[in-house]
Amino acid sequence: FITDDCEGLLPAYLRFLRGVVDSEDLPLNISREMFQHDPRLAKIRSGLTKRVFSELKKKAEKQAEEYNTFWENFGAVFKEGIYEDHQNRDAVLALSRFNSTKSSALAISLDDYVERMKDGQEAIFYITGEDKDSVADSPQLEGFKDKGVEVLVLTDPIDEFWVPAVGVYQDKPFKSATQGGADLSQIAGAGEDGKDGEAKDKKKKGKKETAPDISALVAAFKASLGETVKDVRASERLTDSPVCLVADEGDMDMHMERLLKQHRRLDASMAAARILEVNPSHPLIGRLAKMAEGGGEKQGDVGEAAHLLLDQARIVEGEALPDPAAFSRRLAAMMEKGLV
Repeated sequence: FITDDCEGLLPAYLRFLRGVVDSEDLPLNISREMFQHDPRLAKIRSGLTKRVFSELKKKAEKQAEEYNTFWENFGAVFKEGIYEDHQNRDAVLALSRFNSTKSSALAISLDDYVERMKDGQEAIFYITGEDKDSVADSPQLEGFKDKGVEVLVLTDPIDEFWVPAVGVYQDKPFKSATQGGADLSQIAGAGEDGKDGEAKDKKKKGKKETAPDISALVAAFKASLGETVKDVRASERLTDSPVCLVADEGDMDMHMERLLKQHRRLDASMAAARILEVNPSHPLIGRLAKMAEGGGEKQGDVGEAAHLLLDQARIVEGEALPDPAAFSRRLAAMMEKGLV
């Protein structure tokens, strides 16, 4: 017996394993430093890791429900290997499981996701957050649900690190549903109800054609909000909500930014401004668009509405309002005028 605490015998992301290693090949009269760099120990380490992968693969293929139970208990730790273990990254990815907007009791693999991708879908879409239930209600997912596009729901802190590190899986890039423009126009398929996607697309196209021109409203919002937002633009991802916030392409993901702020790794002044996306088909936006075109005194009400909608989008994202008193004052004033 040499030691009961041999660091490095298994990768850190397999630290939940317990067992005994019996070997007659390791010399007894050896210093700790030499023991840790012994090539025989490296061979044992490699063999143990591969054996664990092999057993987990058998379990995943033959006993999916039991593997799902294992994943619920140790998946968050196991996924650290995607980020830390470059040599075995492919094996760890293949064994990893993820919740999605379409998964029910059993989490899915990335191979399952790629196999179920819609015609015209070029990216693996994902969204990060605190828990599955709250993330599933995010307004940024409305367009994806409407198109029947599956989105991975990632709720572990390590997810913020391995996704950008991997970047691509089976030639499909990972793309955040809360980042950049959501170009869903090229994706065809049925929606959540399973109905024919062609009929759904025709209905949506007709709805877009009857939607009001919001160019004047967008200009008014930009003028009123100024540098508090990076841009204001019409949204392709919203179907029910009037507005939502998204990060610009290349900016930090919004959930990642919140995590860094919570751990004091990012100062609020260093946070990137977000893009406010506006739903042209929403009745409230249509009403505000007419007010923006009218000009005159109504422009002031449009400006107040812009700040209210921005604060609403912040609340939905779980962010603290920068000025709660101003929000309350604006809301009361708009209610008094009968505008909300």
